[in-house]
Amino acid sequence: MTAANPVPDRWTGAVTNHTVVGIRIALNVGFHAARTRLRILAKGGMLARASEAAYGEGITGLVKLAGPAAGLTRLADVCLEDLTETHDRAHIALEWEAIAADGKLFTAVLADLMLIPAGDQITTVSLMGSYWPPPGPAGAGLDQAMVRCCATAVMGSFVDSVACQLVHPAGTTGRASPPRP
Repeated sequence: MTAANPVPDRWTGAVTNHTVVGIRIALNVGFHAARTRLRILAKGGMLARASEAAYGEGITGLVKLAGPAAGLTRLADVCLEDLTETHDRAHIALEWEAIAADGKLFTAVLADLMLIPAGDQITTVSLMGSYWPPPGPAGAGLDQAMVRCCATAVMGSFVDSVACQLVHPAGTTGRASPPRP
């Protein structure tokens, strides 16, 4: 059995070198509260920290699949656009740039993070985007199934972190209040 080659894009004839991933999670929190929390998370740096953690977890997985060269890749920058809000949507576009083993920058993730109301007290958080594995020796030997697995793990880890913060913002993660004297 041979690995599938990338399929040329039907409209442009270009060969894609990225993997598209979509993740959606239903949250037990109202849309207006989730949108307010997302605005706070974006301004407070939590989305950048969640990006760094998710990318680091992905590189750890790549080291197991592709070897030690993959461990030389690091996230260099997380670019977040401003939160775009309407009465029934909240959206942030994000880009992760990483440093390859040879020191060159490459785009690791381009994605859209979106909140959509799904009921009175339910909000859907979704992440839809593209993932690029490290170029060169760090990504050598990875077939499409391995790249898809890594992409899903990286982007899933990120959206899981965001979802947890939207449902349980800092200070309200289910900890009991300290006893009163």
